[in-house]
Amino acid sequence: MLEPLNDTLPDLFRVIDLTGVLLNGILGGRLARLKRFDAVGFSVLAVMSALGGGMVRDVMLQMGPPVALTDPWYLATALVGAGIAMLWKLDSRPWRIALVIADGTVLGCWAATGALKTLSAGLGIMPALMLGIMTAVGGGMIRDVSAGNVPQVFGGNNLYATPALVSAAIMVSFSLADANMVGMLVATLVGSGFTVVAHRRGWQLPQNPEWTLSLTSSQLRRLWASRGPAWTLHRRDVLPRDGRATREHPQADRTGRRATPSDSAGGGITPDLRQDPDPFGGGTRP
Repeated sequence: MLEPLNDTLPDLFRVIDLTGVLLNGILGGRLARLKRFDAVGFSVLAVMSALGGGMVRDVMLQMGPPVALTDPWYLATALVGAGIAMLWKLDSRPWRIALVIADGTVLGCWAATGALKTLSAGLGIMPALMLGIMTAVGGGMIRDVSAGNVPQVFGGNNLYATPALVSAAIMVSFSLADANMVGMLVATLVGSGFTVVAHRRGWQLPQNPEWTLSLTSSQLRRLWASRGPAWTLHRRDVLPRDGRATREHPQADRTGRRATPSDSAGGGITPDLRQDPDPFGGGTRP
């Protein structure tokens, strides 16, 4: 029953793969346009964005030269994407919608491809997940660093690496059941749907935590010496931000001054609300 499907899917994935190369070449070119780079900058960022993740994966797997160098279609398609970005801005609303849908589809396909190649090389599940994510998002990271930006997958943007992880995990599960082609199809569809919904609803991972350990190393040593090796942190050791004494926080004195380990044996875990909740800034993928 699955034989016709298995015969057709490789051609479909080839089309999706080259579409992803073209799309990421355009993304690299758009960033070059924002940076006011010349034709060399357009070409370099397009190639890095489109082929960087797969080349890093192939080098780490040590299975011969990267496919991007042995198949001339990859480099040519990436350069076509750079040329398109040089000629058109592509910043209209229909283009942005098409970008999200196509980008999600390519992300799922590339994550599944990276995971499958890793398993085929004889490596385990964790390397397959890691290289699946690297294949999907590595090119964009290299592109951002080359342009002098913080990689957008590090935070402050809608979910992107997470859908890649889910797609890679799906591919690993189907590969263990010896259903590689079906796994590629399911992983691609899930990656596309997950990415589109994440952009639609603005899903993001939590960034920096609200609570931080405020004790210095010397205070920790004194606290350890006073309690011994078997001390534990209790709820009464957590102080309110204003330092006021309560039934659960007797360490704070009546003046509102927060107690320290030199005043008592209590802890010092307090919420540091002064931290910037968005250290990398907002924004979306270019």
